[in-house]
Amino acid sequence: MNKEAELSLRSVLWFENADVLNTFNKMWYHVFLWALFSSIFVHTIAGLIAFLTLRKHKFGKFFPIAILLMGVITPAITGIVSSAAIAFVYRASSFPMNPLYALFWGCGQTILTGCIGFTRILATL
Repeated sequence: MNKEAELSLRSVLWFENADVLNTFNKMWYHVFLWALFSSIFVHTIAGLIAFLTLRKHKFGKFFPIAILLMGVITPAITGIVSSAAIAFVYRASSFPMNPLYALFWGCGQTILTGCIGFTRILATL
């Protein structure tokens, strides 16, 4: 199998290549894509809810745009670093990563980010 097909978006999201991930680049790429797309999924749902509830508000109807932007920008910045840290630990310990574990690590980053976001908002009230 060639390298482009091995690291394609489709092969990551549909588990087409079920081999273990044994290089830093493969591990990082898989974890990062799962973090990115799970965040986009969650923020898209939040944006739709915000649009449906605030569509008649003068300025509130623009909040879903900010929600969707944060769904892409946040994992693009923090996801790169945290996914690299996870991949580095796996690679430094010479422990191969199962693609399913990459899904858990990526979605776990989204869940953890959501939990931190909820607790920070409540602490400011």
